[in-house]
Amino acid sequence: MEGEKGMVCVTGGADYFASWLIMKLLQHGYSVRTTKFNEDISHLKAIPGASEKLKIFDADFSIPNSFDAAVEGCIGVFHVAHPTTFSSTDSEEVVLKNAVEGTRKLLQACLNSKTVKRVVFNSSIVAVMFNKSIKDLQKIDETVWTDVDYCKSLNPPGSTYYISKTLTEKAALEFAEERGLDVVTLLPTMVVGPFLVPYFPVVLQIALAMIRGDRQQMSLLKKPSLVHMDDLASAHIFLFECPEAKGRYICSSQSTTIHGLSKFLSIRYPEFQMPPELLRELEEEEEEPNCLSSQKLLNLGFKFKYGLEEMYDGAIKCCKEKGFL
Repeated sequence: MEGEKGMVCVTGGADYFASWLIMKLLQHGYSVRTTKFNEDISHLKAIPGASEKLKIFDADFSIPNSFDAAVEGCIGVFHVAHPTTFSSTDSEEVVLKNAVEGTRKLLQACLNSKTVKRVVFNSSIVAVMFNKSIKDLQKIDETVWTDVDYCKSLNPPGSTYYISKTLTEKAALEFAEERGLDVVTLLPTMVVGPFLVPYFPVVLQIALAMIRGDRQQMSLLKKPSLVHMDDLASAHIFLFECPEAKGRYICSSQSTTIHGLSKFLSIRYPEFQMPPELLRELEEEEEEPNCLSSQKLLNLGFKFKYGLEEMYDGAIKCCKEKGFL
C-alpha cells in the first residue's frame, strides 16, 4: 500500500545512515523504494512497516539506467549511496569517475521520471573542511568548499573519499542548475547514535576510539563535530518538505575537542577506563573546537533534539547489544 505522503527513493539503503533514514520515512507516512548492491538487507526487512511499504531494487553506479526502475513514480529521492569507501582498492581516478558519473546518471533518471520534485543529496562536511583559509575564519559555513588541490597536497588518510565527496556534490549542484532539477545538499559531520546495520560502522569505530583504545583512529578525533543519527534523518526529511530550502546545508549540532570528549566519556562512562597515559597525552595541547555553523539550516526552522549524551548512549547501547563492545 502506498504511503499517504507518496513514494520516495533512498539510494544505498542497506548502509549505516540510509537504513535509519528509511525507518524514519516510513514512520512519517512515506512509501519507500531503496537500492542495494550485494549488501545484507535483513535489517531493512525487519523495520516496522517494511513488508507493506518498502521495496528493494538492485542498482549499480557502473550500469547505465540502473536506478531508473527505483526512481520511477517517486516524488523525491534521497541520494545517500556513494560508490566508494575508505578502504577502496580502486585507483583514485576510477573512484572519482564512478562517484561523479554515477551521481549524474541518478540525477538524469530523476529528471526523466517527470515525477521527482526534489533530490536531497547526502554530502559530507569533508566537502568543506580541507581549505587552507579555514584557520582564519571565525565561522565555517556553506560558502566554504574543500580545495581539491590543497587536499591532495595534504594527502590525509581517506583523501580519495574526501575528494570524491567534494567533486560529487559540486557535480550534483551543477547538474541541478544546468538542467532545472531541484537539488538540495546536506553536509553532516560525524554521525553518532543508535543504528540498525548488523556490522560495526567505521564512523562509530572512530567515535568510540578512545573507549576502544584505538590510538590510530583517535587521531581523527582531534576537533570532532558531531550530529545525532536521528537529527540527521529528520534534517533530510525537513529539507525535502521545506519549500524554501535551496543549496547547501551544514548539519552539525555539537563541536568539541579531543580533550573535551575525553572528559565527557570518562565522566559519563566510568566503566570504560581510558589508559592514564593516554589522558596525560591529551592534556599536553588544548585547541579550540571547529566553528562550524548550521545557522542556515536553523534559519529555516529546523531544530536539533539531541546532544552528546544521547549520541553516545544510543551508539554504546547498540554496540553492546550487537557484541561490538
